[in-house]
Amino acid sequence: MIGYYIHHQGRGHLNRALAIAAELDGAVTGLSSLAKPAEWVGNWVQLPRDDESASIAEGADAQGRLHWVPVGDDGIRNRAGMLSRWLSTSHPDLMIVDVSVEVALLTRLHGVEVVTIALPGERGDEAHRLGYDISRVILAAWPRAAEGMITGLSHAARARLECVGAISRFSSRVVVEPTPPAVVGSAPRRRVLVLGGAGGSSLDETALAAAQLETPQWEWAVLGGRSGRWVDDPWPEICTADVVVTHAGQNALADVAAAGRPAIVIPEDRPHGEQRTTASVLERSDLWPALVRQSFPRDGWPSLLEDAAALDGSRWQAWNDGLGARTAAAIIKRELLRAAASQTGDRPGSCETASTVTA
Repeated sequence: MIGYYIHHQGRGHLNRALAIAAELDGAVTGLSSLAKPAEWVGNWVQLPRDDESASIAEGADAQGRLHWVPVGDDGIRNRAGMLSRWLSTSHPDLMIVDVSVEVALLTRLHGVEVVTIALPGERGDEAHRLGYDISRVILAAWPRAAEGMITGLSHAARARLECVGAISRFSSRVVVEPTPPAVVGSAPRRRVLVLGGAGGSSLDETALAAAQLETPQWEWAVLGGRSGRWVDDPWPEICTADVVVTHAGQNALADVAAAGRPAIVIPEDRPHGEQRTTASVLERSDLWPALVRQSFPRDGWPSLLEDAAALDGSRWQAWNDGLGARTAAAIIKRELLRAAASQTGDRPGSCETASTVTA
């Protein structure tokens, strides 16, 4: 049996968990402060939040050795107790952690092996190094060709880093064919989709309005963030956009890549330089059909959109081949066999590496 810890911030951790869990055979129990999603087919342990006390700021990093262990907070005390009870009574064979150094450490202290989901950025602080060093395997949801996505790992941890490619909840969906664009004057009116993040957005509404005024031949739509609408299924709108303007979050890029749409990528500020690291990797290579801007441009949108629309969206195949979740699941199954073999003293059989994944 497998446990799967899912961080509550944003929606990316949950979407990735849903995709991987769907590829795993057998019982997977979700553990999270989030409510159980309708799509989750296994058990779910609802954990209390650990960030709602009014007196948790000072000392929450345990002198720099951990990330979030607020002193005297009932939420963290109760969630740690619930996790310990579940670990001691359910006897999981493996725990997938996306993401929390503290949950990974608590799990390993209970004698349970950990598979950690890596995030991009600078992860060389003591807490990250501890979490990665105690993990049996580190799964990275980006392709091996995307060099420089994570820095600061120890040599031993880097040897256990497995790049599986981007993971999108839409990888199994058929790409929606766009309807013919409306005609403005003698030219077709093409579509721009702006994707804002659930984890916070710095998108300036004034700058967005100026961009729309500057490009009357383009039809703009905004999903997410502070100014956009939220939809349960953005897939059709992503597919039918001629250009997608997106932040550099892992799931947003995975979804855009699954749809094969040219992109303008504008990273948000996130801890450990997560999105800016991803954007710099995209910017340094001509492998990916994306133009990178460090902030939302105040002008120049007509030429920027034209340049982006001219990119070949099919080149995203190298970023997201549609098999990321299946490859991750194959690695997890391999590690289950290895863990079982180590407990019985047997040597692993034919699963020295992840099973070959085919479409």
